[in-house]
Parts: sequence; C-alpha cells; structure tokens
Amino acid sequence: MAKIFLLLGSLLMALAVVIGAFGAHGLEGRLSERMMKNYQTGVQYHMIHGIGLLLVGLVALKLAHSSLLTGAGWSFIIGIVLFSGSLYAMALTGVTKLGAITPIGGLAFIIGWILLGIAVVRGL
Repeated sequence: MAKIFLLLGSLLMALAVVIGAFGAHGLEGRLSERMMKNYQTGVQYHMIHGIGLLLVGLVALKLAHSSLLTGAGWSFIIGIVLFSGSLYAMALTGVTKLGAITPIGGLAFIIGWILLGIAVVRGL
C-alpha cells in the first residue's frame, strides 16, 4: 500500500495545485467573497491531507503492513473527496446544502490522523 499511497498522494497534490491555481486565476471576481473563502479552505485542506497521504506512504515503507496505515490513507482520500470536494462544488454551484457533506469529510480527516498516530506508536 505504501507505493499506492505515495502515488495517490502525489497525484492529489498535483490536482490541489491545479485547483488552487484555477481558483486564484479563473474564479477571481466570479465568486462571492464567502464562496471564494470556502473554495480556498477546500484547497488548503486538500493540500494538507495530500501531504498527510504522502506521510502515510512514507511511514508504510518503514513499518510492516498495517491495517491502521491503510485506514489512515483511505480516510485522508475520503476526507479530500468529501470535505474539499463539497466545498469546491458548493463554491462553484452556489448550492449551500452541499455544506452538509463537509463535516463528514472532516471526520474522515480526524480519523485518518488518529489512525496514523496509533500506527506509528504501535510500530515503534
């Protein structure tokens, strides 16, 4: 799983840069200040958790196979899709009801960090 998470983390980071650049250059003046802030929050969390996924991959290279690390990696991916994805969709469509999905993604991020921490402590 280490190589898969490293690959996916790299791809998700590249995508975060593209999405962030699109927001900065293509959406300027097209979104309300509130929606632009939501979009930027999505990019910020996308990048942080893309790096988190890379961290999971690197830790997995050093530790024996761990279902905790696998869970952490998939939690980060799910979190990016649900948290950041819902913020992107909400900002671009103006459908604020999509914000109801965002906390589920946030919970996935929290679970991912907890699982990563437990995996590292158990692997020491």
